[in-house]
Amino acid sequence: MRPKRPFVASLDQVKITRVGEEAIIEYADPGVWTTHFRMGPKINNLSDQEILDLFNEHIEASEQLRKQYEHVAIEIPPGKPQIEYDHTTGRWISRGDVLRCQIASDAPDIGPTIYIDEQELSWEEFGRLLDSHEGWGMRLVFVPDDELHLEPEIEVREPQEEEP
Repeated sequence: MRPKRPFVASLDQVKITRVGEEAIIEYADPGVWTTHFRMGPKINNLSDQEILDLFNEHIEASEQLRKQYEHVAIEIPPGKPQIEYDHTTGRWISRGDVLRCQIASDAPDIGPTIYIDEQELSWEEFGRLLDSHEGWGMRLVFVPDDELHLEPEIEVREPQEEEP
């Protein structure tokens, strides 16, 4: 089950542990993300309630920003590189928010190969590329390989059952 976002809580709903300059906030509900809340040296002078008050303020501010945020997905124009290799992290990263890809199953025992532009990514490399968007959601739309640059019409409905 996918973990739920942290919410404004009371002390009886969380357990707070200090590790260095971080407060680890663990909800009693195991379905809610545990959060490492970086506070710096001031953590040593705060009670659990004061830490929770600051964390709750952070949650409220984040929710307010989320409500105001209007996402515009950036698609890199065809012919320009959609991904680049980050030597610092040792992985491929996307330059925009839309990826035009092709799928090949050259070696079914190790998973599909994903082609982005002319770059061949293993299933593991593709997974690490997606990992850079942890916490976000995504939609996959499958299109013919010669229509990667087009936005398809989308119908929301159940697929049609095939006749026997």
